[in-house]
Amino acid sequence: MRKRLMMLAVFLSVGFFPALAAATPEIDTGATAWMLTSTALVLLMIPGLAMFYGGLVRSKNVLGTMMHSFAAMGVMSVLWVAVSYSMTFGENVLGGWIGWNSDYLFLRGIDHTIMEEGVPEYVFSMFQGKFAIITPALLAGAVAERVKFKSYLLFITLWGLLVYNPLCHWVWAPDGFLFNLGADGAIDFAGGTVVHISAGVSGLVAALYLGARRGYPQRQMRPNNLVITLIGAGLLWVGWFGFNAGSSVSSGLTTAQALTATQVAAAAGALMWMVIELTHQGKATALGFASGILAGLVAVTPAAGVVQPAGALILGAVASLVCYFAIILKDKWGYDDSLDAFGVHGVGEIVGALLLAFLIRPEWMTNASELAGGIWTAWDQFVVQAAAVGIAIVYALVVTMVLLWIVQKTVGLKSTPEEEMQGLDPSYHGERGYGMLNPN
Repeated sequence: MRKRLMMLAVFLSVGFFPALAAATPEIDTGATAWMLTSTALVLLMIPGLAMFYGGLVRSKNVLGTMMHSFAAMGVMSVLWVAVSYSMTFGENVLGGWIGWNSDYLFLRGIDHTIMEEGVPEYVFSMFQGKFAIITPALLAGAVAERVKFKSYLLFITLWGLLVYNPLCHWVWAPDGFLFNLGADGAIDFAGGTVVHISAGVSGLVAALYLGARRGYPQRQMRPNNLVITLIGAGLLWVGWFGFNAGSSVSSGLTTAQALTATQVAAAAGALMWMVIELTHQGKATALGFASGILAGLVAVTPAAGVVQPAGALILGAVASLVCYFAIILKDKWGYDDSLDAFGVHGVGEIVGALLLAFLIRPEWMTNASELAGGIWTAWDQFVVQAAAVGIAIVYALVVTMVLLWIVQKTVGLKSTPEEEMQGLDPSYHGERGYGMLNPN
């Protein structure tokens, strides 16, 4: 009987209130299927990153380092559902510093919502939530092998709420001020400014605040397993197709353009790094190839949907070149960004966000000119991109410094010399990644 009443209600709404029926978007099954796939691909990047980072540290720290990525899956997922989705995609409050929509708390108001793109809002919210997970996990690479685990958990909780959420709102929410900067907004197609600049800059600040690992740089800190680092890089490459192409929130031409740009930039970055190493050192290393992949992927992230393959190739190659020398400068200056979170993610993204202004598809520039009511040039867009990059850098730097001070004063931050010598694995997790092998 109840089922019949429901069917009658549907009939009446369609037959007698066609305007109301038409107001509810229909599900686009193709776009929804792709967004479900993209969500899974981005989640795959988290264990991929854990493997990439885990292989680069010493054997006594492999589990502790991988736990930084996996712990973010728990912490940031719960935060995202509870309040972060509301803070990022809600309407402007506090002068536009953050968003808010009480219907988004615990996702209680989107149970039956279908977006204009034909995708259930649940899917969109879960896709965006994966970005909130991987960002602090990337940051952890800068402080690997020397941060207390409980301090890391507290820090990423505060950082997600006060750094990631505001930046995400500014760049991606329809009423965010960076979204509306210039003729057509600051371009950040898939999270360059939101993810990589924020993680890279905050990671650098945290590395400088913590100080170097015990014995660095006098002692060599050799990777424990480059095999899993390479596998991790491969998983990141695969997952990045969801990261970039999924950001179209569709399954069409823009999706294909973003996917193609992602592949081209990653390949160009890896190839460029190999060529540089062969020229500079006489040998092409596995670690260098993996680093080149990441440099290319990071650089194309903000530009994936707005550049052609030739532009993606340039972005990947140039970013790889700049990141290579950024890491050399790190070694020269002696600061301990353990796994080059800033050298690859921060620097690579800055290159991509700025250089894309000169590589934009012609039709996009024509559209921007129409919105501006005149001729919109690449230099005009470069100014917008530079402003967005500068704002993101300053905001992440200042707030991260404050949060590090708070964590330091409450629960402490850096491992003790004894904990660091013993290793993160036994000190914080009571385990060893490689059984009874020598942890050093």
